[in-house]
Amino acid sequence: PRNMSMSGVVDLAAVKAAGEAKQKAEKARAEAARTGGVAPTRLVFDVDEAGFQQDVLQRSTEVPVVIDFWAEWCEPCKQLSPILERLTREYAGRFVLAKIDVDANQMLFQQFGVQGIPAVFAVVAGQPVPLFQGAAPEAQIRQVLDQLIQAAEQQFGIVGVPVQDEGDEGAEAVAQQPATPYDGALAAAHEALDAGDLGGAVQAYKNVLADDPGNTEAKLGLAQAELLSRVEGTDAQQVRKAAADSPADPAAQIAAADLDLVGGHVEDAFGRLVETVRRTVGEDREAARLHLLELFEVIGADDPRVVSARGALARVLF
Repeated sequence: PRNMSMSGVVDLAAVKAAGEAKQKAEKARAEAARTGGVAPTRLVFDVDEAGFQQDVLQRSTEVPVVIDFWAEWCEPCKQLSPILERLTREYAGRFVLAKIDVDANQMLFQQFGVQGIPAVFAVVAGQPVPLFQGAAPEAQIRQVLDQLIQAAEQQFGIVGVPVQDEGDEGAEAVAQQPATPYDGALAAAHEALDAGDLGGAVQAYKNVLADDPGNTEAKLGLAQAELLSRVEGTDAQQVRKAAADSPADPAAQIAAADLDLVGGHVEDAFGRLVETVRRTVGEDREAARLHLLELFEVIGADDPRVVSARGALARVLF
């Protein structure tokens, strides 16, 4: 909803497009995993110092990037690397694998503080996370990867990337998927939202999610409808005064962030909640963090402002 305003106008085309894009990613990922048609070069790639910023740091705002530090002379590396590569393809876009030759990239080796190889790190939302060192058993590696994926999704809303490009046959097959049984219900929910019937829209989206909890379009629509419901009828001046008077009060900052977002001040809304996370601890911090993730859903994961805010959140949390 890049066109949000206090009148409740929402860019429904953007909601539907974002929902379709996420569903396409999920379907392409599932199809690739089923057929074994994942191209290794899209998921496993070599990285050097020159490309680290773009290939690892920037990419980590969309998908967890696992880093395999290795060298040609390292025998344990030759045992571990094939396992990591196979698991990367099996997980089909939930994470990607960056391979770094330590002999050719001593600066990266030193910056990560690697004590010995093989060593495996991850980067999530621009922040490094040590995983394990040595040729670990596959069962242990799977457990670590599952924890990484879960943390990326729960902490930052990062769910991975599609494994096929728009021009690939898999993507075309996804685009040609038949209408779902929820298309009519979603259309009715969008119409209610567009007409300002927020209660009706909320209930309609919830009805779809009750039968199909993973429906991304319904999740996005519900997030927007609930946001507009929260700010409807509020006294903007009073909300902003409360936020200014109590900078560490998460409830006050959350209410003000909602107003910021509906008013089109996206960076202000995100910055306000990132700062609230920094100032608070315990349940207050968790409330601010979770609300920030909800606002990410309203804007869409591919928006550069969301990408930037995820990085800022990671720096505060880590």
